[in-house]
Amino acid sequence: MASKKETGGVSGTPDKDYNLIWYVEACLNNALRLETYIADAERDKDTEAADLFRKAQADSRKGAELGKRLLRTRLNAD
Repeated sequence: MASKKETGGVSGTPDKDYNLIWYVEACLNNALRLETYIADAERDKDTEAADLFRKAQADSRKGAELGKRLLRTRLNAD
């Protein structure tokens, strides 16, 4: 069950957009990590895994772009 209490007091960042910033960073880090996994799968000639990792990488990039767009909208509104 999710807490309704603000967690910014613990991290020192009660900014309402912090979670969006974290999300974008996590998506971008995942896209970078998947590049290594793709290279490993290609080296092993495992096209099935390489294709899966490419799809996951594309999804991570899309998530980052969506998060950046929402964050940009919120920052411009302030």
